[in-house]
Amino acid sequence: MSERTGPTPGPGEATDLTPAAVPAAQSAKPATRTRRSPALVAGCVLLGLIVVTALVSLFWVPYAPDDTTGGRLAAPGLPHLLGTDKLGRDLLTQLMTGARIALEAGLGALAIGTVLGVCFGLAAGFATRWLDDTLSTLLDVLIAFPTLLLAMLMVAARSASLSSAILAIGLAMTAVVARLTRILVKRVLARDYITAARTSGTSWPRVITGHVLPNIWPTLVVNLAQQFGLAVMAEASLSFLGLGAPPPNASWGRMLQEAQATVFTAPTGVIAPGVLLVMLVVGVNLIADGLRDTLDPTRRRSR
Repeated sequence: MSERTGPTPGPGEATDLTPAAVPAAQSAKPATRTRRSPALVAGCVLLGLIVVTALVSLFWVPYAPDDTTGGRLAAPGLPHLLGTDKLGRDLLTQLMTGARIALEAGLGALAIGTVLGVCFGLAAGFATRWLDDTLSTLLDVLIAFPTLLLAMLMVAARSASLSSAILAIGLAMTAVVARLTRILVKRVLARDYITAARTSGTSWPRVITGHVLPNIWPTLVVNLAQQFGLAVMAEASLSFLGLGAPPPNASWGRMLQEAQATVFTAPTGVIAPGVLLVMLVVGVNLIADGLRDTLDPTRRRSR
């Protein structure tokens, strides 16, 4: 008699899985579920480098920000690793200080825009018809209002400072966040489980904290990550025009403005802040894209 080495199961016949195959089949699904997004990892690396630079600048910088003893437009080398600007200030010191200012501007504007935007969006989502229309019209007007013009008004009312730039950018961001929050809240309130929760006697504050906010935060977080990158770019633009942090604060935008006259004789003064600004914005956008892949199950399955 010939020994049976493994017959092929016929149609409708159960396939015999060996004990070694069962754990392999069971472990395949968690591996897919915990796969990390390459965009998220790359974005965290880029943003992490900027954050570490900003944290180090809180405790140590090579020179004082207003130290002009380095000589005018010195080439990269010792003792100034990246050279100096047209006033003799150390470029590495300015770049490290500019990283801190960029993060302060982005986080400050994001905090203002998130708090006010979510509050206005929730109010519009739960408001009556006429109040909802009024708030929606107001948000459309604010979105159409140029951020630069709003910053000029802030500077005219206060002074050219980092706080004025943060406030202007945060107010401009408020309208964008509020409109998105309103749309998401309206979508959640139309669900059957909201009707069931209200029928069972759940109060509106409990509905907001237990149902509305947990269901809108994934989409909101992705948008807020993108808004952070836009806030950093807006601060650099305002500093380039002289509406941001005044000297000796070394904003990357101000560094670009001061180095444009010496771009051919000392290109490091333009290249270095430009590269760091691109790294920060690209890193934040990659994080936003990675969060979208991670939090959206439909995109995760399509990949």
